[in-house]
Amino acid sequence: MHMNADQTLLVLASASPRRRELLAQLDIRFTVSAADIDETPHAGETAEAYVGRLAREKARVVASRHPGAWVLAADTTVALGTELLGKPRDAEEAQAMLTRLSGRPHDVYTGVALAGRHEETLVVRTRVTFRSLSPGEMSWYANSGEPLDKAGAYAIQGKGGFLVAGVEGSTSNVVGLPLGETVALLERAGVPLPWRAS
Repeated sequence: MHMNADQTLLVLASASPRRRELLAQLDIRFTVSAADIDETPHAGETAEAYVGRLAREKARVVASRHPGAWVLAADTTVALGTELLGKPRDAEEAQAMLTRLSGRPHDVYTGVALAGRHEETLVVRTRVTFRSLSPGEMSWYANSGEPLDKAGAYAIQGKGGFLVAGVEGSTSNVVGLPLGETVALLERAGVPLPWRAS
């Protein structure tokens, strides 16, 4: 059965298959409408401010196309100290990022924003520590193709899981959508959820 936005009322403003899968696991009904925005960080912007701003901008752009809907957007970045590590352009840049992350803790920030019927933004931080990686491990993983569309050049839920020694905080946040915090946000906004009578 085809569901229009009026029936679903929740729109995910993201092209990320990982975010779609995370929401779908919970049997939450939604449609997808991606936002294309300028993702250049502002001068001096912290990781926390950056992901919050991008999530809010994505949500508002898509909300303008879906009047009456709740629009959920998210943005994830990796921070090594004060430096933001985005998506690597190629395997060489992926390997350079992995080399810098090897054996060290870093922070993953995801901004989650609702717009439309309810406006709210939150930012969740997870600390991830990598094992000390051998040159062979880094080269193999950098050339596997997996790091190329991932902030910080790894996917914790994929092959990249072998890089990780420990995680403090939400693992789904590292994948791209902190589920516990997102569900609490949807509940505050009154979005119909499978375990609540709508």
